[in-house]
Parts: sequence; structure tokens; C-alpha cells
Amino acid sequence: MIDGHESGSGIDDASRRTFLKGSAAVAGATVASSVLHPALAQERTQKRPNIVFFYTEGQRADALSFTGNTLVKTPNMDRIAREGVFFNNSFCTNALCAPARAVTLTGLYSHTSGAYDNKTASPLPADIPIFTDLLHEAGYDVAMVGKAHSPNGVRERYWDYYCAFNAPATNYYAPRFYEGRKGAMGEEKTNRGVFRNDFPDNPALDWTGEYADDFFTDRALDWLKEERDRPFCLLLWHQTPHAPFFRPRRYLDMYNGVPIPKPATFDDDKKGYPGKPRAFADAQNKIGTIQTGDCARSLEELVKDYYAGLTSVDDNIGRVMSYLESSNQLDDTVVLQSSDHGYFLGEWRCFDKRFMHEPSLRTPTMIRYPKRFQAGTKVDEMILNLDFAPTLLELADVPVPEAMQGKSLVKLAQKKETAWRKDWLYEYFEYPGAEQVRPNRGVRTTRYKYIHYYLDPQEYELYDLEKDAGEVNNLYGNPAHADIQRQLAARLEALRQETGDKTRNAIV
Repeated sequence: MIDGHESGSGIDDASRRTFLKGSAAVAGATVASSVLHPALAQERTQKRPNIVFFYTEGQRADALSFTGNTLVKTPNMDRIAREGVFFNNSFCTNALCAPARAVTLTGLYSHTSGAYDNKTASPLPADIPIFTDLLHEAGYDVAMVGKAHSPNGVRERYWDYYCAFNAPATNYYAPRFYEGRKGAMGEEKTNRGVFRNDFPDNPALDWTGEYADDFFTDRALDWLKEERDRPFCLLLWHQTPHAPFFRPRRYLDMYNGVPIPKPATFDDDKKGYPGKPRAFADAQNKIGTIQTGDCARSLEELVKDYYAGLTSVDDNIGRVMSYLESSNQLDDTVVLQSSDHGYFLGEWRCFDKRFMHEPSLRTPTMIRYPKRFQAGTKVDEMILNLDFAPTLLELADVPVPEAMQGKSLVKLAQKKETAWRKDWLYEYFEYPGAEQVRPNRGVRTTRYKYIHYYLDPQEYELYDLEKDAGEVNNLYGNPAHADIQRQLAARLEALRQETGDKTRNAIV
């Protein structure tokens, strides 16, 4: 549980009433328009765009050939960025799978929805709608395919089609999943592949199972090809490249003989992690010396498996884009791509995420919809995964509940936004747990980053990102930066108050 909350929801009564009031208004407006003006409602539904939301797993902001990465080739993701809007400064507010996905679905901070971590029993209370609930009420067919990973809160919602699993990762060649239609959910299934009987004495040698993300993309395409008279919203959320980093057969030899550059801070452990607090140095997310289910045994293995996996994800994004184009639906479809969080690839010899450092919390985000956004647009303002739900609702012409804590990106992407956030709150709660990263929260501005590890012994980090993009010079406690340190500490508490954060300590 989280100290300071009496219930697992994490949202106080006033906030809950506000949220439900806004949601009820949306539902009421939808019902009223259908009952009182059926012809108008049908016309609006027909004009609304389709939505396809590609959500990748742990994709760093620089894990794109579009951004100049020479190791990975992502032509289909690049196409979305090139033909749409690319957000140069996109971040997650909690760099962990399940809470990040809950933030995206609800438009609410983790401390508001109660979706704190991967272990929370009830992270999405039924009385908090996710944006697909509101789209469904407004006349959309909605589908979730792939990695849902939001326990007790996503599978239970209404889906016209659901084919997904609720775990950090499923078996890459024998995925387990639930499948359901029109609000009815079936039993858990396993896609076990087939046996050709070429090796009767050892059938394991003869197994030809389908790679998990290929399988889920097949299911998504089958659903897209069904006849319908309503707009659709498809969430195709891939699990690759999540530990244990299995590759598809077609890329088993990718990167053979390719040298992998070592990050400048890879050997900082040999120097005692200069400037880093013990909370960072002692975490169990270090390549080559930690044995956990998510462990990485070497820099070369990690990076090559990671990029080969992303290449396969790009393949599957391309398959969907090609179908939309061949069926003359692409330009009538909002295509959003982002990632739940970033990932360390050897910086400070780290793997995984969870920390507030740039490799962990920066994500790639791009939107293609030529009817509203000019191709080749780049946006430098800081956006958050909190913003995705209100953005998709606005593009679908569905009212955004006032309680959502994100902000629609539509005007920003159209270069019509005159005021935007200058800073924002980061939070991480899961402890003890995988990688043993201590709870932390912080504030990031356009220039500075302030991190507070708030369990005793309390520790801090402070960086001037304009002069120190690599976050190697911790300025906390430096008298020359005492003023900015005080300002950021005060701003962190102000942001917590503004967003209704009443959590204090993580307690198991």
C-alpha cells in the first residue's frame, strides 16, 4: 500500500466526484445526441476519424532511425514521424510498465488513479473510465490487442474485440492471452504453434510456434478487415523488446559482427559512481552482475537483442500501415505511436528503467493525421503520456473529462498553442521489488532536473540539462546552485499539491 491513503484507489473523494461528474456529462451528451438527433449522431460518427494507437515497450526516444540512430532501422515508424508530427521532448510520468499504461489510458497520474506499480492489486478502479470507454459510448468500435498489463481494470472494460495478456511479457513463442468480443470475455488461451512430426523422438525440435507480436498483429489485422459501419479505435500494444528479449526467427543473426559502442558512463562503477547517490549505485539494474528474471548479461547482447526486437515491431507497424493504405483508410485514421517508457542501454552500466534519468523517461511520440496536422511538423515543448487520452478524445470529437490531468496535444501540434507546461512531476513507487530501485519523485523543467529519493536515508540529484545533457555532474549541495535547488524543491511540492498527491512513503 501507499502510506497516506486509506484505500487502494489513491484518489480522494472530491477528485473522484469531480471525475465521475465529468464522465457522466460525456455519457449523457452521447446518449442525448443519439436519442434526440439520431441522424445528426450518425453523421458525426461517420465523419469521426479511425484511431490506431501503436504502443511500443521500453522504446527509448533515440531508438529510431528517424532521430539519427545508425544501428536500428525503423522505416515504418519513421514514416509516421515524417508524414505527421514528431514530439522532440516526450516523457512518461512513471517509468514502469503497468502504471505507465494506466496513465495513458486514464489521463491521470499514478497517485490519482492508484495505479502505482506492477504489483498493485486494483490499479484501475471501475469508476474511473479509460478513454476507450468514452470512445465506445460515443459510437466507436474499440479493440485492445497485445500487451495490456493493467491488472484488474482493462480486461474487465467493454471491448468490441480483446486479444491481450496481463503480464510484463508473455512467452514469445507460446503466448498466453484472453480473447473476447462485444463485451464478453473467453477463457485464457495459449497459442502453442504446430508440430510437423519430423522429429518424433523430440517434438520440441519440431515446434514452429509463431512469434508473439506477429501473432497479435495477425489478430489485429483480422479485426480491422471485418465489416463495420462505425469508426474504430485499435490499441495494438507490442511486448517486444521486453526481457527475456527473444527475437523472431527472421532476425536471429541480425547484428552479427556489428560493433556496439560503449556509453561514456559505462565504467562509472569502477570510479564509485561519482556524483550519484547510493540509491542509484546500489540498485540491482546493472548489466552483467545481477541475476534476476529481467537480467542483462552483457552490453552487446542487450543492445543487439533490443534493436532486433524493435526492428520486428517496426515490421508489424508496417503491416498495419500497409493495410490501412491499401484499403483507402490511412488518411482517415489518426495514427499515434509512442512507448510506455524508455530504457537504459548501458548508461552507468544500467539496464531497465524506473529512474528519472533521461534514458529511462524519454519516449518517442508521433502522430499522423493529415486532415488536422501538417506533415514534417516538429514540436519542442514537453509532452507527457498524460496527454494521450485527452488528445485522442478531442480528435474523435468527444468531450474530455475535466478531471483528466493531461492536456490535448491538438493545438500544440497545429502550432496554435500559446501557453504550455514549463515543468512537470515525475513519480516512482515500486519498492522493494524488481531491480530494487528506491521510490523517487522529482520535477523536470526545460533546463533543470531535481530528483528526491524520499525514503530514509533521503538523497537527491540535481542537473543542469542545458550544460550537462548526460547527467554526470550532480549539482545538489553545490553552494553555487543553492537558489535553483530551493526553487526546484519548492516547485516539486507545489506540483504535488496541484495534482492532489498525498502519498508519503512506499510501504509493502
